[in-house]
This record gives sequence, C-alpha cells and structure tokens, in this order.
Amino acid sequence: MAWIEVRGEDEATGRLARIYEQLRRSAGEVANVLAVQSLRPRVLEAHLDLYRTLMFAESDLSRRQREMVAVVVSATNGCHY
Repeated sequence: MAWIEVRGEDEATGRLARIYEQLRRSAGEVANVLAVQSLRPRVLEAHLDLYRTLMFAESDLSRRQREMVAVVVSATNGCHY
C-alpha cells in the first residue's frame, strides 16, 4: 500500500484550513480521497470545482444518472468512493 503525506485538520492553516472547514460544513467530514491532496490546496480546490461542475452544473444527464455513472465507475475500479 502506498503512503501519502497528509495534513490533518488539526495541522491545516490558511487556504487548506478554509477548504477543510467548508468540507466539514457541507459533508460532515474530510474524506481521505480529498485529504491526500492536502499538500497542494490549489489542486484540491480545482478537484472540488471539477466535481461540483460534473455533478451539479446544467447537463443532459439528471443528477441521478450522474450518480449512477459514478457508482458504476467506482465499482469497476474496486473503489468504495
């Protein structure tokens, strides 16, 4: 298993602390798949912007269809996210 250095919520400052607080308010936690990007807060913000665009922006796919695609891709990849 790979080891990735992560800044925890208790170590976060500045931009990362603000991102973590936003995630905690909206999702109740900071998921590991996001925390692994903690050394590069700008990359984490870009990831979150892409996710929000893919899942919530106007689309020919419904939100339900987008979630179904995400579940199938995760299952195919053996990923619980």
